[in-house]
Amino acid sequence: MSAGWRTLLLRIGDRCPEYGGSADHKEHIETCYGMISREYEHSREAIFEFLLQCAEQLPHKIPFFGVLIGLINLENEDFAKDIVDTTQAKLQDALHNENRDRIRILLRFLSGLMCSKVVVPNSIIETFETLLSSAATILDEETGNPSWQPRADFYVYCILASLPWGGPELFEQVPDEFERVLVGIQSYISIRRHFDDIAFSVFETDEGHSPNKKDFMEDLWERIQILSRSGWKAKSVPKPHLPFEAQLVAGKSHRLSLISCPPPNLTLTSSEILRGQEKHEADLKYPQRLRRLHIFPTNQAENMQPVDRFVVEECILDVLLFFNGCRKECAFYLVSLPVSFRYEYLMAETIFSQLLLLPNPPFRPIYYTLVIIDLCKALPGAFPSVVVGAVHALFDRISNMDMECRTRLILWFSHHLSNFQFIWPWQEWSYVKDLPKWAPQRVFVQEVLEREIRLSYFEKIKQSIEDAAELEELLPPKAGPNFKFLSDESTENTDGHKLSKELVAMVRGKKNVRDIILWVEEHVIPTNGAEFALDVVSQTLLDIGSKSFTHLITVLERYGQIISKLCPNEEMQLLLMDEVSAYWKNSTQMTAIAIDRMMGYRLISNLAIVKWGFSPANVEQFHVSDRPWEILRNAVSKTYNRISDLRKEIQSLKKAIKELEEAKSVLEIVEGQPAPAERPGRLRRLQVHADKAKEEEVTTEESLEAKGALLARALEENKELLKLLFKRFVDVLTERLPAVSADGEIPNLRAGYQNVNFASQDLETATMEIDNENGADKNSEPNGQNTKNDYNVGELEQWCLCTLGYLKSFSRQYATEIWSHIAMLDEEVFVGDIHPLIRKAAFSGLCRFTNEGSQL
Repeated sequence: MSAGWRTLLLRIGDRCPEYGGSADHKEHIETCYGMISREYEHSREAIFEFLLQCAEQLPHKIPFFGVLIGLINLENEDFAKDIVDTTQAKLQDALHNENRDRIRILLRFLSGLMCSKVVVPNSIIETFETLLSSAATILDEETGNPSWQPRADFYVYCILASLPWGGPELFEQVPDEFERVLVGIQSYISIRRHFDDIAFSVFETDEGHSPNKKDFMEDLWERIQILSRSGWKAKSVPKPHLPFEAQLVAGKSHRLSLISCPPPNLTLTSSEILRGQEKHEADLKYPQRLRRLHIFPTNQAENMQPVDRFVVEECILDVLLFFNGCRKECAFYLVSLPVSFRYEYLMAETIFSQLLLLPNPPFRPIYYTLVIIDLCKALPGAFPSVVVGAVHALFDRISNMDMECRTRLILWFSHHLSNFQFIWPWQEWSYVKDLPKWAPQRVFVQEVLEREIRLSYFEKIKQSIEDAAELEELLPPKAGPNFKFLSDESTENTDGHKLSKELVAMVRGKKNVRDIILWVEEHVIPTNGAEFALDVVSQTLLDIGSKSFTHLITVLERYGQIISKLCPNEEMQLLLMDEVSAYWKNSTQMTAIAIDRMMGYRLISNLAIVKWGFSPANVEQFHVSDRPWEILRNAVSKTYNRISDLRKEIQSLKKAIKELEEAKSVLEIVEGQPAPAERPGRLRRLQVHADKAKEEEVTTEESLEAKGALLARALEENKELLKLLFKRFVDVLTERLPAVSADGEIPNLRAGYQNVNFASQDLETATMEIDNENGADKNSEPNGQNTKNDYNVGELEQWCLCTLGYLKSFSRQYATEIWSHIAMLDEEVFVGDIHPLIRKAAFSGLCRFTNEGSQL
């Protein structure tokens, strides 16, 4: 590409961002078209690729690029036809490769080309009908596979999502055919199964399953019907083609080749478990793009038509998708969408909906954190106040928030404040100090402060809440070690202190690990026992490594064998974790890091961590601290990451073996009769590659075999971990959950039970009025209390709600593994008369179909 053309692309790129808001679209389009026309003869292919790339990666500007192509079509019909044919080929390829984002955007692009008279309207109708026909076939019990309804829903969603962009033209030019498509959509909506996303909702309600609540598809169809009744007028969709309509109509419209959808995945099984696995696989391949999160009350957020809200949400999600990794560009495009109204509140709700999306956000949470920070800087007079309002609204409903979402909100909020000098009106939340220690709002503030200290230091965070001095009580203890064998005049002569000093001297004297193990076995264990030896060794080594993370890792790498020798079984590993927790009792972060590193060095097993996490001391903390849950999450996550890494390594080795086989075949050609078309330089490179392949072949195959054995072992460990984790959940919940009534009524934990509580705790109550203008719903319980019925949600109920919430979180996060071992879980864990609330939480994340989880 010439330097002049690169300059042209930059100039066009500079003009394109100005296309937005109330700017003069006509002027910008004419400017860009003029640039393209001057360079067309010299750089046709570059312009071709540039326009296609822009349409796919800046989909909110598709109408703009559609008009550009329409104007080019007036002079160069072949160019426009190539655009249409290439787009159709890309759409066909995307359908067969199940590239969801490309399918959706290319359909919108074709609609935009139709509006600029580049594509024949009937071709769009034919494309829509092909997708509708495939969706209906999928739902057919005989010719399709209803388990794959998510794919069928996706096809219909793509049609509906393109109608705000192309619906007016279709309604005007081919009304009868367009009406036929709408009737087909209505027919599909009437036969599909309703999706119940209660297990994936950010907020839980007293009612649980609400059969009258519309799912995403039903809601979108209703929005499109409202748009239809209003004459297909959507303020959110720019129409830059209108000023050029008199010109564009003179161009030739091109027909699309027919597309074909991949056939439905047929199943011959009647097994409910296998069909459930299929549904889960379909959900993973075709997840719901957005679960709408209403944070602000209607009188505070922007007033816009339902379809306008949908279109702006789609544009925001597209920008987040295509600018992932480019935070500043992402923020720039988010604040300059081509709409004529303000949308800061909707933008905040959409970003938070993605941050809190269950089971996982589309991108790493840090991405959304950085985007929100940059939006606050890009719109300093508007967006920071919107974020403050969102935090207050979410805080008011924190007791109804899913536990996984609550954890994400804590992590986001603490990180966000760290970028704004930890400034927050804490005095507005100072009342939480007087709430019970287990009240969700109090726990939220406590955990945010603890996370802030991790990102800064104790004195800084203490100073940041000086306007709300009452909250100092919620600060964690000042971080620091709690060394059991710290020398002073009264204790330095005990056996423990003497042995600890000896061990320190050996470490400083650089004694090797074998000598230290010999010293422990000959001088410590015979006299004081193995548990005492573990006490001395673990505390002393932790103290030596207490200065920093690096010191800790160095100590574990050099002297981990000593700990491993002292902890040959789970019983001793449990004692080791007790020692770690005691040494770092003032630092949740260091406790979690130390145990995580010990698991990484295989000094502690994942099963031991689960058992320790469900020990009585930790169980009592389930509802008042994230400390035990953080350690459990780390252990389970590390186990599954290990399996994921092994699978990737095996795939890489298989790919390498395939390449080696190809190299061997090339070697045969090189050593035999070389192909005359091969260049000498290429032959020499192939010869070197083949020689290397001979040497590596055996090593690679041996490595593959070893990795396969490690994977088999890891999968077995994973199975045992899953079984133990769920067994412990069942045990602790069964002990504490209120019983089902004689008539089979399941207890409503949010209604409150004043006659049950932890025996060791006094009943604490607190009251607070709810301001309905802050976005809280009628059943919201801001302070651990249900104000609707004026019942106190006691400590036991809050413990049960938190523990059930984390059980549901693990169920969603590892649903694929649960499906793989569901028969084993039913036979070995969920046996006997399991409490309905436990079964519901354990299986609620497996399927989105109505009542599917409860039937397992």
